[in-house]
Amino acid sequence: MPQRKSLLRLFAVLVALAAILIVTHAWWLAGLAYALVRFDAPQPADAVVVLGGDGFGHRILRAAELVRNQYAPLVLVSGPEGFYGYNEAELAIAYAERAGYPASWFVAVPHPYSSTSGEARVFAPELRRRGIRTCLLVTSDYHTRRAGRTFRAAIPEVRFFVIAAPYPNFDPISWWQTREGRKLVFLEWQKTIASWFGF
Repeated sequence: MPQRKSLLRLFAVLVALAAILIVTHAWWLAGLAYALVRFDAPQPADAVVVLGGDGFGHRILRAAELVRNQYAPLVLVSGPEGFYGYNEAELAIAYAERAGYPASWFVAVPHPYSSTSGEARVFAPELRRRGIRTCLLVTSDYHTRRAGRTFRAAIPEVRFFVIAAPYPNFDPISWWQTREGRKLVFLEWQKTIASWFGF
């Protein structure tokens, strides 16, 4: 009998917890998305670095706006391989040119990596070679916290200000309502947790 009462109490607690999670789901699911986001206000810097992985062009255009608004003199464009035989940096710079920005503002930095940590390894010697001490790091809003932490750890002598570019499939308030939003948040959390363990 006591064992049965214990099981009933446990069942009641689990039902209550499930009910609380259901009632408050909009709050804590939005919190999961907002926890991925951490960015800074633009500051004067030696250069802009725009990370790869944005097929919409928002990152490169945000970087170009920073140069246009005189926050930095040039944009170093991360260029992973593998886009139908083209380097992503080439495609991004051409996209910015079509949007009216001069090619002289951009420098392609080609490399073989498809990860943020790989990009940081490539940019460490590049920024040191150029004598860059302050840098605006442009990436999509959902990627800002992890990117900032990765670059600051890999290149501690450079002061990074992380600048967010919008991403069409990321809405922290309702991400769980779309397939793309769910994929994006779950994948970013998977990468974030892996990065905590050095993977």
